[in-house]
Amino acid sequence: MIDLLMKRRSIRKFKDVHIEADKLEKLVKSVLLAPSGSNQRPWEFVFVTDRGLLETLATVRDRSSALLKDAALGIVLLGESDRRDTWIEDTTIAAILAQLTAHSIGLGSCWVHIRNRMHNDTKTAEQFVRELLEIPEQRSVECIIAVGYPDEQRAPRSEEDLEYDKVYRNKYGLKYR
Repeated sequence: MIDLLMKRRSIRKFKDVHIEADKLEKLVKSVLLAPSGSNQRPWEFVFVTDRGLLETLATVRDRSSALLKDAALGIVLLGESDRRDTWIEDTTIAAILAQLTAHSIGLGSCWVHIRNRMHNDTKTAEQFVRELLEIPEQRSVECIIAVGYPDEQRAPRSEEDLEYDKVYRNKYGLKYR
């Protein structure tokens, strides 16, 4: 697992290649198997593969969402905010499991933040996504995970990248190392 974590990097450039059905199924299972508070699973997911929808989703934010234009898949993570106050934490866990699963099966991914971000001066990113994908008001949009075959190479993290000075033992200020 540590090797996977060291090698997984955010990928923002994707090849024009569809994701095979078996890999798509693994991604679906990864989010459905995510742990959640009291096993309540306060989430839903929209798996977007339609090229036109992905191109429109690529405009949800100023620059940070542009990578969706070339992604083969956008996983939209929705929280049931009316059911559970831990929906943000729970959907975030599902999101990272999707990213780790993507890397483990040869795909790349990148998080596009939606919650509390603006689409333009008058509309939130969440409103934009909700209208485009016909998402009911009772669902909150946390993020979109862009997924596809990587068209860029990123070096794995090294031991020097790890910020051990941010880890403490027993009490704040007592360095781990």
